[in-house]
Amino acid sequence: MKGKKLLLSGVVMLASTSLFAQQLDLTLPKAIEIALAENPTIKVADKDIQLKEIAGDEAWQALLPTVDASASLSHSIKVAEMRTSMGTFKMGMDGSTTANGGITVALPLFAPAVYQNMQLTKEDILLAQEKARGSRLDLINQVTKAYYGALLSSDSYEVMKQAYAIAKENYDVVEQKFNVGKVSEYDKISAEVQERSMNSSMVSAETGKTLAMLQLKVLMGINPDIDITIVESLKDYEEALTLANSEYETAEIDNNSALRQLDQNATLLERSRKILSTNFMPTLAMQLVGQYQSMSNDNWNVFKYKYSPSLSLAFSLSIPIFHASNFTKMKSNKIQLSQLGDTRLNTQRQLSMAAESYKRNMASSIAQVSSNKQAVEQANKAVTISAKRYEVGRGTILELNQSEVALTQAQLTYNQSIYDYLVNKAELDHTLGRENYLK
Repeated sequence: MKGKKLLLSGVVMLASTSLFAQQLDLTLPKAIEIALAENPTIKVADKDIQLKEIAGDEAWQALLPTVDASASLSHSIKVAEMRTSMGTFKMGMDGSTTANGGITVALPLFAPAVYQNMQLTKEDILLAQEKARGSRLDLINQVTKAYYGALLSSDSYEVMKQAYAIAKENYDVVEQKFNVGKVSEYDKISAEVQERSMNSSMVSAETGKTLAMLQLKVLMGINPDIDITIVESLKDYEEALTLANSEYETAEIDNNSALRQLDQNATLLERSRKILSTNFMPTLAMQLVGQYQSMSNDNWNVFKYKYSPSLSLAFSLSIPIFHASNFTKMKSNKIQLSQLGDTRLNTQRQLSMAAESYKRNMASSIAQVSSNKQAVEQANKAVTISAKRYEVGRGTILELNQSEVALTQAQLTYNQSIYDYLVNKAELDHTLGRENYLK
């Protein structure tokens, strides 16, 4: 009996753990943290850095000596003859076997292209790291905007749910008055139409909320079955908007990942030019060759052959005299550098324009939030007044419906203005290349 109780308690604990694992209270920093840890895009970028580091190892390993071993065994069935004025001579012995084995050690003594390649791989690693940083910034931007979108859809759903509750309550009141003959059938129909309209809008808002949450889960790289609960609303960001864009007044775009990648590509092209220039420079290499040979053997037992050793040391110097393609490659490299400079200038201008646009949009959104907040307060008063007027018979159902619609629209517009500020701020942070703006 005791064993069954322990087993039952274990099952209950396991079920509780599984249930807890399917629920997640979410904030923006936590969403970004999960996305950076789980999104496959970041993992791919990190592995690309590892590949570049391996390529860097391969570059300096080209300066290490290479050791190769070789062995050969050949059997002459019928050897060739050499005919001269002095007679005919055989080039060996028919039916003989020749064995040959050796080791070759080669070492580059002066290889300027290898030295430049070593520097190129280091700069290539820096480019891969910047690309990984750009991928993180892109993901942070996408998750941030998706999170704000989820906030907007969630708040919009709450507004529509509240509007539907008010419309249903009004309809119930009007229906009761109609049943006792205090209001006309027109009032009852108008109230019912208003209720059905708000119900349809609430269902659409709920669908939008579900899709926004699903998009956020995909960007975070988590299972869609996990239930996400966002523990804040757009209204919680209202105080942050009062800072306006003062912290961005002197912000520069030099930290933008696209610009930094272009700068890094320019560095790589400069290094490529230096590598191309090594085609005009000499190279020096050393080679040590040791061999054991045995010739004219009449059997296949290689272990009983008589071998003679040989050892040679060679230095090879290669001096390029004229290769027309070297000049063409240098010219192409120069044009590529010029193209990259033009691309960077154009990109810088576009980013500067985008950053200025985001700043102005943020300032505009702040003014709109202040105005829209007052509009919500006034719309609330209008709903209260119109409800009292209708209750005492001095107002119409049309006034009541219009005040409710105006309140719903004011609340949605208020939320939208906060959302617009936050999205423009996220875009500006991405344009400026900021990684720690949440801290």
